[in-house]
Amino acid sequence: MYHYTEPKTGGATAEAGLVERFEAHIRDKAFPCVGAKSALLRGRITTFVAGDIRCPHDDSAIHDTLCDFVQAYRANPGPFQTFAVLFPSAGTLSEEAFEQALWQRLKGLRQADAGKGCAYDGRVSADIDDARFSLSFGGEAFFVVGLHPGASRPARRFDTPVLVFNAHDQFQRLRADGRYETLREAIIARDVALAGSPNAMLARHGEISEARQYSGRQISDDWKCPVSWPA
Repeated sequence: MYHYTEPKTGGATAEAGLVERFEAHIRDKAFPCVGAKSALLRGRITTFVAGDIRCPHDDSAIHDTLCDFVQAYRANPGPFQTFAVLFPSAGTLSEEAFEQALWQRLKGLRQADAGKGCAYDGRVSADIDDARFSLSFGGEAFFVVGLHPGASRPARRFDTPVLVFNAHDQFQRLRADGRYETLREAIIARDVALAGSPNAMLARHGEISEARQYSGRQISDDWKCPVSWPA
């Protein structure tokens, strides 16, 4: 497992403690995402500890490390591999405020990507309203899962904001192996057991723009991205 950290308030000890809490959260028996559990067990969760999620200061460094993750993934592709950015010091944001901050950071990362001349992954759409939309960094398509203290869904709740980046390619490999639906059904069943109800926002790629799922907030059919997009 590769941990990238930079000196910030609280020092390396505080950052290591946050990573440890995040890993313990994934290991918790009730945590529903068996994919994340598998990635942790295999030592394939890359973490970056940033600053406040509302601040753009670390966008360039996050993007650099995400591109390093892309190169490592391409050298050894396949499930289960995850890149997670942890943001301490934000307090408890409302779901709307977290969604706004999430998209501000994603916009900053897209701007860094464009600034470095990275091509958009041709396997997905760059149009946020397209059912085939996905983010692209370093030429690789990603689905993002946001967690934060104010999330209404228990599966999306953690004591600091987190953005989890999962390469679309690994989902395609799981489909090719015939394992995707079994994994998806297991996660849904565990999520229902934890929350007591199904997640109304779940959809398969190609059914509706996945951008609607990133923050974890339950939204209406007329949802619009809270920041100007494309970045």
